[in-house]
Amino acid sequence: MAQIRHFDFIVVGAGSAGAALAARLSENPAWQVCLLEAGKPDTNPLIHIPFGLALLSRFRSINWNYTTAPQKELHNRSLYWPRGKTLGGSSSVNAMCYIRGAMQDYDNWQAQGADGWDWQSVLPYFKKAEDQAMGEDDFHAVGGPLSVSNLRHVSRLSQDFVAAGQAAGFEHLADFNRDQRQGVGFYQVTQREGQRCSAAKAYLSQAKSRRNLHIVTSGQVNRLLIENGRALGVEFVQQGQVQHWLADKEVLLSAGAINSPQILMLSGIGPAAHLASKGINVLHDLPGVGENLQDHLDAIVQCKSRKVAGYGVAPGAVPGYTQGVWQYLMRRSGMGSSNIAEAGGFVSSSLSKGIPDLQFHFIPAILQDHGRSLVWGYGYGLHVCYLYPKSRGTIRLQSADPAQSPLMDPNYLSHEDDRQAMLDGVRLAREILSQPAFSQYQPKEWLPGADKQTDQDLLEFIRAKAETIYHPVGTCKMGLADDAMAVVCPALKVRGLSGLRVVDASVMPSLIGGNTNAPAIMIAEKAADLVKAEHQPG
Repeated sequence: MAQIRHFDFIVVGAGSAGAALAARLSENPAWQVCLLEAGKPDTNPLIHIPFGLALLSRFRSINWNYTTAPQKELHNRSLYWPRGKTLGGSSSVNAMCYIRGAMQDYDNWQAQGADGWDWQSVLPYFKKAEDQAMGEDDFHAVGGPLSVSNLRHVSRLSQDFVAAGQAAGFEHLADFNRDQRQGVGFYQVTQREGQRCSAAKAYLSQAKSRRNLHIVTSGQVNRLLIENGRALGVEFVQQGQVQHWLADKEVLLSAGAINSPQILMLSGIGPAAHLASKGINVLHDLPGVGENLQDHLDAIVQCKSRKVAGYGVAPGAVPGYTQGVWQYLMRRSGMGSSNIAEAGGFVSSSLSKGIPDLQFHFIPAILQDHGRSLVWGYGYGLHVCYLYPKSRGTIRLQSADPAQSPLMDPNYLSHEDDRQAMLDGVRLAREILSQPAFSQYQPKEWLPGADKQTDQDLLEFIRAKAETIYHPVGTCKMGLADDAMAVVCPALKVRGLSGLRVVDASVMPSLIGGNTNAPAIMIAEKAADLVKAEHQPG
């Protein structure tokens, strides 16, 4: 017999959006808010030590460990898609880069039917979330829960990258989150006093003491409970026990761009033919669920160094790491406070339409297989991704079994423009890495390799080596009523149902120009105000 409990709101997923949303709703002491997380508490110390990022991909217990369907344009490779499965979600395992995207990205959302999500409408919510170490101005604010700061440590290699970018003709920018984004510089990070400031730390560390906020971990949602066109609650499993918990006001699905559409489809909400093919009773035919999947594909131009440099794996690196541990333990500074992706920038491909459409992340180390495999020696790499891909994919169910991973098919490089932009990006990355600032390291290009020069060679390299840079969005996109593929309206309510909203990166109509963590938190901040306006008018 399933246990039944009542709350005012049930938030499914304690990731970037869900943690922020639950914390904001629980500000009203009259509301009982339940926050359900499939993963465990964020107790792994490597989550909180920024440099621990280098090892987090090896901890399967805090990661969904997804892999995509074979990608036709990537030699039929199935790509590894790590997603956070712990309090804070992917904000507990990401590289902490604080990037909002371009102002035009949000005006584009508005043009696609996301009414009220233009730049001037979302900027107040970015600022509401932010506690900016550099102070407040027209673009930034202080006093919010999410700490944003400059890095306490950057490697000499990262400094050389910025110098090389300037030598290649790109401006040095101190802040990528303003109206000017074309250039190179150091990333600001979501850190507080040298430690990771995940959404869990930002929003739940204080809120968890509220008597009206009930945080439940290790509880995986099987399906939503739907009756007469209304979401009544959720069915989830915790420690082998099936629970039925009810939401008297709303269920808020914040499980992310993979799991939110999966849960909807498991609940009978989605493309009717697909659901029927899996033996699922169709409660609401909503064809856009799981469609519109977008992600940033990433290729790394990597160089090996003949001299000691950066964060290498070799006997000569031991003294540096020993010193780094000591500095971090004593002052929360030094190498341990590094997010590793310390520097980067935004530049334009030949397809750019007025704003940068390529992003760089510079890594002062050699990276292989998302850090799951060690590479001996010293070196560095420049990640490049195309920010506005035209390829579109899908999330589908493999079966009606909630324990089975969904089928993720991002359909990378299916549009020719995506291939051209990535080629441009690789060539620009090579141009920066060839500048005199790096000559002191006596580098040798490892990938793609100096002998790879033609477009055909470089496209083959991209097909063989490109991976995700962890930004899937769009699978429950918002839009107006005349958009048949819109899953939610601009108030984030699921079309055709009551008592149910989706609040996470899946509602983005299109990818923003950068890392997606800060925008996901912004979505939750705005959603919280939408919910409050409806349920506590005046």
